[in-house]
Amino acid sequence: MLRRATTRILSHRRHCSTAEALKVTAADDLFMAAWKRTMPNLDPPKTPLSFLQPRPSTASAASIPSKMTINLVSSCSSGLSNKQAHMVIVPATTGQMGILPGHVASISELKPGLLSIYEGNEVTKYFISSGFAFVHSNSVADIIAAEAVPIEQVDPSSVQKGLAEFTQKLSTASTDLEKAEAQIGLDVLSALNSSLSG
Repeated sequence: MLRRATTRILSHRRHCSTAEALKVTAADDLFMAAWKRTMPNLDPPKTPLSFLQPRPSTASAASIPSKMTINLVSSCSSGLSNKQAHMVIVPATTGQMGILPGHVASISELKPGLLSIYEGNEVTKYFISSGFAFVHSNSVADIIAAEAVPIEQVDPSSVQKGLAEFTQKLSTASTDLEKAEAQIGLDVLSALNSSLSG
């Protein structure tokens, strides 16, 4: 009986809105009443519903702003502060992540790659070496980067020279530390080279 009641409650909770939660609460109350009738000397078990909170109502389309606020901070400088944009694409470790106004709050680790900020037809691109993106529920995105450079300020010949240098260092590295340093340099410069060509 307990297994059937739990299965029934869980099947109702999978995609449960606040209104549906009230129906599930009634089923939970029925289960507790049946438990007390069947086993009056034992405390009733906690059901899955007692551990779950109803999902808050989602924001309506009217409350989502048309633009979001972007703050880009690196260790060397404050790149952007309160920049209004329609969209930003960040190089998350899980892949390219697009952020629009009204995006769900999240934290993403960033890998070396291209950060693109869209404002109308204008696109501003930065190369970032690593960092984190903090997306807030109030349509604000804080991007904290170890290094952030506008892509137009990057010299392609210097990138090619650095790639050759770190490839050489990796092939001649004798210790694990030297290999790790060379591999990190190679990874960052490879991502920078891809950003320049793409």
